[in-house]
Amino acid sequence: MKYNIKDFRKEFGTEEKCLTHLFKEKYLDTTGYYKVAGRKCWANSQGEQLHPLADTIFKKSSTPLTVWFEAIFLFSIAKNGVSAKELQRHFGVTYKTAWRMGTQIRKLMEQDGNLLTGTVEVDETYFGKRGNHQTKFKNKSALMGMVERQGKVRAHKIGARETHILLGKIKANVSKDAQIMTDEFRVYAKLPKIGYNRSSVNHMQYQWANGNAHTNTIEGFWGQLKRSIRGTYHFVSAKHLQAYVDEFAFRYNQRLSPVPCFQVLVQRAVSR
Repeated sequence: MKYNIKDFRKEFGTEEKCLTHLFKEKYLDTTGYYKVAGRKCWANSQGEQLHPLADTIFKKSSTPLTVWFEAIFLFSIAKNGVSAKELQRHFGVTYKTAWRMGTQIRKLMEQDGNLLTGTVEVDETYFGKRGNHQTKFKNKSALMGMVERQGKVRAHKIGARETHILLGKIKANVSKDAQIMTDEFRVYAKLPKIGYNRSSVNHMQYQWANGNAHTNTIEGFWGQLKRSIRGTYHFVSAKHLQAYVDEFAFRYNQRLSPVPCFQVLVQRAVSR
């Protein structure tokens, strides 16, 4: 569903509209409650109060909700991500405020959901500083990804490419009914022993497809992730890498959703 900047500004152009939307999203039964003048809360005749900003990323923030909402909207439509410097320039806030906003918005993008089904491609990659052949893996972080063809992706930073870690991630994210596609990495040869159907290609022999078996979809996701992070953020530390992986996985997973990405993020903000 297309949701553009005109739709956004019409719906959330004022502080009052943003606050009222959060109130309605957070509380299903608001019968008898009225807006308290001059405060960001609602009350009823018994003196009970409802605070829509409580336990949200907006709690105790001096930044206007209109700024928060537009920042969330920017994250929802930016294919290549939004840097803290871009938020700083866009809203005229300090870099510290912009960085905090970006960090909080990415928390709304954490991965969750049901097990992947159908045809699922599995692959790993490394992310970090470039190096020569001898140092290409030094100071780099290993990532593991699983993606349904024409469906959703799961991607995680892992400590090492050890057998129990890789197979454990697959068991935690992929249904036993799935058909798994991998490359020649020897760990995946153990998948049939734990109940999975597996087909593979041998990249070491320049085999990119073997019938229906290939890992082009997940490799395409890795390519988009790496180009975007290097182009927009330039560098991401290992400590914060998972949050950025979550960001790109979230937008990838929402691409076919009938609900605008922005609305999903706002709903998550009040339901965490």
